[in-house]
Amino acid sequence: MKTINAVLGVMLSALVCTGHARAQDYPHQTVRIVVPFAAGGAVDSLARIIGAKLTEIWKQPVIVENKPGGAGNLAADTVAKAAPDGYTILLTTNGLAISPSLYKSLPFDVAKDFAPVTQLIESPLLLVAANNLQAGSLKELIALSKVKPGTLNYGSTGVGNPLHLTMEMLKHETGLDAQAVPYRGDGPLNTALIAGEVHLAILPIGTARSNVENKMVRGLAITSAQRSKAMPDLPTVAEQGVAGFDASSWQGFFVPAKTPPDIVAKIYQGTKNALAAPDVQERLKAFTAEPVGSSPDAFAAKFKADLARYARVVKEAKIPLQE
Repeated sequence: MKTINAVLGVMLSALVCTGHARAQDYPHQTVRIVVPFAAGGAVDSLARIIGAKLTEIWKQPVIVENKPGGAGNLAADTVAKAAPDGYTILLTTNGLAISPSLYKSLPFDVAKDFAPVTQLIESPLLLVAANNLQAGSLKELIALSKVKPGTLNYGSTGVGNPLHLTMEMLKHETGLDAQAVPYRGDGPLNTALIAGEVHLAILPIGTARSNVENKMVRGLAITSAQRSKAMPDLPTVAEQGVAGFDASSWQGFFVPAKTPPDIVAKIYQGTKNALAAPDVQERLKAFTAEPVGSSPDAFAAKFKADLARYARVVKEAKIPLQE
């Protein structure tokens, strides 16, 4: 019996030492960043910026693999089922926090199959209005909605995406009455806003900023808790009477759930250093994103809170479950 216990003890020690050694020399091979959207978009661009800097820091190749499809669920499933060794990382948006409440079924468990590593960036959203709408502020918009109920509409680029749900949150918090009009993407929606074919929209600041600054559309509010450094003169929703309103888009790193904590910590530290690099910060300014670099614990807490918040919004907005 003593011999068996001794052998088991040696085996356990060997496993612990092997795991420690793997964490110590991580990474020693190519790291894959899986992106749930096609090349050329904002998420892909961020992955390539961070990936290039991590290649410099780690002295190992960091490549980007685009896996579009399934509203981001294809890429997420790939990472959920990958080896938990730190060599497959998911870069995704807060859409991952929405998926469990929006879809009838998923091939993974969002809460159990992923380990949050770090929030990379936060991107404020803009509430914008067509110039022909007789409202120059959020308060005026709400008042107009009450005077002319059932007459306002807003452009939407997809059921249940962060932009759609932020508008539904705003409607619920303010009593704003506006009906959704579907568009295939930000481009067609911006064209419709400029032409006055649709009254309102919530859009990424990177998409809408130039049109606001060129007075092609009217900026009414920033949806995040703080004003944007890119548009400091535009007040937040909270500043205009909706206390506590805070909604922004984020992107973050996730790894498979059983990835050793030491490796998660190494990915976090490398990414934090990448985000702090002056050249990376300068490039992020170009698409008006704020670097974050939160700890794994802080990001896990934020992700958990967002899962609950979006579940509530989907329920309140009576959005039907998607296939």
